[in-house]
Amino acid sequence: MAKKEKSHRKKVRRRVNRKNSKVQFDKYELYRKAVQSAETDVQFIRDTYVELKGKQPRVFREDFCGTFALSNEWIKLNPRHEAIGIDLDPEPMAYGRQHYLTQLKPEQQRRMKLIEGNVLDPNLPKADIVAAMNFSYFCFKQRDLLKKYFANVYKTLGKDGIFLVDLFGGSQCYDAIEDTIKHEGFTYYWDQTNFDPVTNEALFHIHFRVKGQKIERVFTYDWRLWSIPELRDIMAEVGFRKSHVYWEGTAADGSGDGNFTRVDHGEACQSWIAYIVAEK
Repeated sequence: MAKKEKSHRKKVRRRVNRKNSKVQFDKYELYRKAVQSAETDVQFIRDTYVELKGKQPRVFREDFCGTFALSNEWIKLNPRHEAIGIDLDPEPMAYGRQHYLTQLKPEQQRRMKLIEGNVLDPNLPKADIVAAMNFSYFCFKQRDLLKKYFANVYKTLGKDGIFLVDLFGGSQCYDAIEDTIKHEGFTYYWDQTNFDPVTNEALFHIHFRVKGQKIERVFTYDWRLWSIPELRDIMAEVGFRKSHVYWEGTAADGSGDGNFTRVDHGEACQSWIAYIVAEK
């Protein structure tokens, strides 16, 4: 049996614990280094659209965008690309404006639209692609609320639009665990403190160790873990005509290799990560 114990550890984000620490560190920079792979993610998103639609996409919307790293890389990918970032939390968006948006040329900046708002807003700008990454939509714990969000995405997609989400699962997700990954200059911890099999809810934390000091609960996530069949059923109910599952391959050491292939069946891994792509 393949084991992908650490594959989904590369994909998490958000609520910030603002405890004071004597160690000075940039939590969003550490998060990006430890968790995100925005440059390769946008290439996968573009290539998936081309595979399914046979043409190039133009407008990308990043729901729950945070520091909008994906949108930033989308803009860089092609001089025709436009990006829209939406998030309720002003803090990560302010960080992105200061650290990422300023890296773009003036012409590129004009192709970025940032909205401090709610992904449930029925008047959001239309896009060719809408993505909810880093499991951000797991914050919707009630099925009716998640369905409302998916329906709003369907409404605000162009006629040839696709909706892309990532998710994780596996038997390891039922355990209280703390994974540790060392990076240059810091250590990253992914801490799952509980799992409730009645509600499928779980609490997660990201910790960092910097300069010998462990900073606890820099980010916290209170989520419901949704399954692939549940999500595909809801997508179909709100109008998406078909959906596809892209499953991560397995490296020689048993971990995820970062390559995703469209499949009809998955593997019974201890930990897995996948994308679901729905077509309007």
